[in-house]
Amino acid sequence: MSTFKTQDGTQIYFKDWGTGKPVLFSHGWPLDGDMWDSQLNFLAENGYRVIAFDRRGFGRSDQPWEGYNYDTFASDIHDLIEHLDLHNITLVGFSMGGGDVTRYINNYGSSRVDSLVLLGAVTPIFGRAADYPQGVDQTVFEGIRQGLRKDRAQFISDFATPFYGTNAGQTVSAGALTQTLNIALLASLKGTIDCVTAFAETDFRPDMKKIDVPTLVIHGSNDQVVPFETTGKLAAEMIGGAELKVYDNAPHGFAVTHTEQLNADLLAFLKSL
Repeated sequence: MSTFKTQDGTQIYFKDWGTGKPVLFSHGWPLDGDMWDSQLNFLAENGYRVIAFDRRGFGRSDQPWEGYNYDTFASDIHDLIEHLDLHNITLVGFSMGGGDVTRYINNYGSSRVDSLVLLGAVTPIFGRAADYPQGVDQTVFEGIRQGLRKDRAQFISDFATPFYGTNAGQTVSAGALTQTLNIALLASLKGTIDCVTAFAETDFRPDMKKIDVPTLVIHGSNDQVVPFETTGKLAAEMIGGAELKVYDNAPHGFAVTHTEQLNADLLAFLKSL
């Protein structure tokens, strides 16, 4: 397997396909780099080098007890970029992964970054805060943590319904649902729980001011997990010159339900740079 070691000694798995301009993908919760396979294969076939990793604690990466915070996630991405000596990168982040690619730019600058894509991302702020009352109430996240502690497998299985919008007209194969559960159960329970706290309580509004590269924001209008009005819509407004695409009635997991549309939009954005 292709792996590298981070600054704190955590071994991270990654896949590196194709040749050409690099596109680096950061996955959502509670998944791993395999969620991107359709996008990776499509873009590699169209002349791009695509890299996806398993976040610490998830997939085939190590499961340390600590380090589930956005400064560490950004540091891990920095270490991967240094390991592969990548330049002129397009960073793509889905859901909680939108936070770590944004924090990477905040902490390390954009000298190696050409562009940014935020897909159903938790940026600029996801959870409710004193100065952001429209965010998702923190009791929701506490309920998620409790559900994971009680019966993670059943909780994740049930979570697929709002994630993929199968309660709102979307159709997802039994195989895709099985794969989603299998991927999620590879992760450490501690990492799965701690990441809920990370994306619920991290405020990326200061990070947004550091984004100085062309940015594409895509969000589903019927995202039942990361509401568009308080995340993607605001992110697009905060990033100078950002392009916003809203997929009609699309759920949070639109990489599966709207694969062809997403692939085409990613390719068009990359070609426009």
